[in-house]
Amino acid sequence: MSSIKMFEKPLGMRDTFPQIFEKVEAVRQSGKDFLCKRGYEFIKTPAVEYFDTVGKASAIADTHLFKLVDSQGNTLVLRPDMTTPIARVATSKLLKEMIPQRLAYFASVFRAQEAEGGRPAEFDQMGIELIGDQSVFADAEVIVTAMELLKHLKLEAFKVTIGHAGILNCILQDYTESIEQQATLRTLLVQRNYVGFEEAVESFNLPKAKADALLQFIEEAMDVKDIRDIEKYVRKNDALVYMQQLAQLLEMADLADHVTFDFTLSSHMSYYTGMLFEVFALGSGFPLGNGGRYDGLLEVFGSKAGATGFCIRVDRLLETLNGQSVEQQEATVVLFEEEQYEAALLKVNTLRGTGKIATLQLRSSLVDEEAFLALFTEVVVVGQEEVGSE
Repeated sequence: MSSIKMFEKPLGMRDTFPQIFEKVEAVRQSGKDFLCKRGYEFIKTPAVEYFDTVGKASAIADTHLFKLVDSQGNTLVLRPDMTTPIARVATSKLLKEMIPQRLAYFASVFRAQEAEGGRPAEFDQMGIELIGDQSVFADAEVIVTAMELLKHLKLEAFKVTIGHAGILNCILQDYTESIEQQATLRTLLVQRNYVGFEEAVESFNLPKAKADALLQFIEEAMDVKDIRDIEKYVRKNDALVYMQQLAQLLEMADLADHVTFDFTLSSHMSYYTGMLFEVFALGSGFPLGNGGRYDGLLEVFGSKAGATGFCIRVDRLLETLNGQSVEQQEATVVLFEEEQYEAALLKVNTLRGTGKIATLQLRSSLVDEEAFLALFTEVVVVGQEEVGSE
């Protein structure tokens, strides 16, 4: 094992420099204002949770968890997602006070990386959880809120792909002959390995009618415009009716142009048991966000309340907004020499008192005065007239 270099960071960890930090803060504040106006209250949970509760319930692979041990010998984890900790809080306290709960968050989550591949081990998520409402209207609200949030953040070129775990499970059960075959095909769909899916179907030696139906379903179910197009593959069930209702609600919200249905959609987050969706946008090769219904997760914490929600990956969102710059605020720098400190302090406090952004700087400490002053829209030299920065 090589020694750690002085400036080296743990695998997958990143530094956030001022320009990116300001962009993140702008997204956080704008998103917070948007969600609060829609009745969502922000919540914060600990960065460290017990492995036996949140760690096991999170559905994140054990190898991707950051594990710690406390002084009592308990195994802890850095929170790998926000949905599971919020489910813990809601079932322990909030659902006793009011149902449904509309909760929002902006927080870092942690996923350990096994090898250097450019993927961050810590990243920010922004999202909502609507807990205590099992209706299709709650799912519609979550999807509509996600799309309207992206529009609020000035993102227009995006698509939301919606599926349903119940419909996919029904198809896999009807056209395979064992639980092991279902698990294999579901794993391949999570990986988006459609070639592997076809090869697996052929290797199962299924009856020709079943194999043909599975392969034709894969071709047709990835880009469904009308729910009725897949009715020939699925026996009439509650999940199909549910999705038909959801499609109608999204049309009423005038957002259907951003929506496509993909009934091959499957997630590594195994707590999604109903509707699930992913958000894609130009500028990012990965899903920008995802969400869905996870009624079963709350049962782990002793509650049978329904729940649905979504999260947006902030780093991927910034990739799609790369051409948009944060509006630069006017800022003043007050330059002074040592003997002028008291007058400079009075001046900078006066400026700040009027609501301006003002920085106090000893002039003799500047290494490159021209480059430094270029950062400001106004320069004040104590004892001289104010001059604008070039």
